[in-house]
Amino acid sequence: MAKPVNLRAARKARERQERRAEADQNAARHGRTKEQKKLEETQAEQARSRLDAHRRDKT
Repeated sequence: MAKPVNLRAARKARERQERRAEADQNAARHGRTKEQKKLEETQAEQARSRLDAHRRDKT
């Protein structure tokens, strides 16, 4: 015979695993150091500046 499964415990374990996976994704996305944030901000500003330098005036 198969061992009976507690459905409530299985549901809670599955939800716990899903929350942990989402937390790991958020940590990877937002868990950056101050230096990394500053570097990304600087790179974005340089990219915007380069793009603006190549624009034509619409006059």
